[in-house]
Amino acid sequence: MNIAAIAERDPYKIGHDHESQAPGHGEGGPANKRVIVGFGFWIFLLSDIIMFAAFFAAYAVLVTAQAGGPGPADLFDLRNVQIETACLLASSFTCGMAMIAAERAHMLRAQVWLLLTGLLGTAFLALEVHEFATMIGKGAGPDRSAFLSAFFALVGCHGLHITGGLLWLGTMMAQLFAKGFAPHIMRRMLCFSLFWHALDIIWVALFTVVYILGVQA
Repeated sequence: MNIAAIAERDPYKIGHDHESQAPGHGEGGPANKRVIVGFGFWIFLLSDIIMFAAFFAAYAVLVTAQAGGPGPADLFDLRNVQIETACLLASSFTCGMAMIAAERAHMLRAQVWLLLTGLLGTAFLALEVHEFATMIGKGAGPDRSAFLSAFFALVGCHGLHITGGLLWLGTMMAQLFAKGFAPHIMRRMLCFSLFWHALDIIWVALFTVVYILGVQA
C-alpha cells in the first residue's frame, strides 16, 4: 500500500510517524550545547541562591541577638562598604566587556578585561578581609554573639564565593591563552560570567539588607 493510500485512510498516522522520527521536539531540532550548558548552570546558581536565602533568613532572625555586645550601627563602616560595592559592580561591567571581546575573538581585549575583573575582585576581597580583621580586633568576632555569628557566616560565605571566582578567573585566562576561543572554552566563559554576575546580585541584596538597614536601625 502506498503512502497516498495510507494518508487517505489515516492522515494522523503519517504526521505522527514523521514526528516520532524527528531529531528534536521542535521544528528546530535539539538545543545546541551552549544553551544546554547555560541552562544547567543556571540551575546550579538557583541552588546556590537558595543557600544564601537560608543565610539571609538566619541573619534576619538573629540580628537583634547581640548578647549585650555591639550591633550593626556600632560596627559597620558604610564608606568602606560603599567602596567594596563600587569595586564589585565595576567588576561586573568589566566581566561583561570581556565576554563581548571573547565573542568577537579579540584575545588582547578579552584578557585585559578579565585582568581588570580580577583586580577589582581582589580589591573587594581585600577590603572585606580588612573589615573582618578590624571587627575581630575590636573583640567583635563570630563567637561574640549570635548576631555576629550570622553576619560572619553570611558575608564570609559570599567572600568565599568571590575567592573561588577569582581562582576560576585565573584558570580561564590561562585556558583562553593556551587554547583560544574554542567552543568548550567559550562555554566555560559563559558559566563564569553567569557566576560572577550572580555574586554581584547577591552582594547588592546583602549591602541593602545587612549594611544599610543595619546602620539605620
